[in-house]
Amino acid sequence: MTQQSSEDYGKVTFADEVVAIIAGLAAMEIEGVAAMSGGIAGGIVEKLGRKNLAKGVKVEVGEKEAAIDLFIIVDYGIRIPELAWNVQENVKKAVENMTGLNVIEVNIHIQGVNFEKEIKVEEPEPKVK
Repeated sequence: MTQQSSEDYGKVTFADEVVAIIAGLAAMEIEGVAAMSGGIAGGIVEKLGRKNLAKGVKVEVGEKEAAIDLFIIVDYGIRIPELAWNVQENVKKAVENMTGLNVIEVNIHIQGVNFEKEIKVEEPEPKVK
């Protein structure tokens, strides 16, 4: 549990999972992040849905600081350095604003590339005779 002190009223604590969920949601807001990754099982990268966002995030939380590791799958064709920067900025801002913790690092681990894009194919209209 993470503790935030407030001299007048007491302490506020955060479970590590709370910080992980905030970070996961902030990462998924960035265009080009296809999914969070639960790691590699049997050579296959496991994609996690929205309910399991915390499993794609590892946090180390001290009394006033946090370090975050994100394991993500990116969409094919996206500029990964730019995507990583945007994820780092959004996660840092979200965690700091919501918890008051100082985020000292946000490490991005690209676990895979998503090739599944929704391709909309217009079907020709049937000819009426």
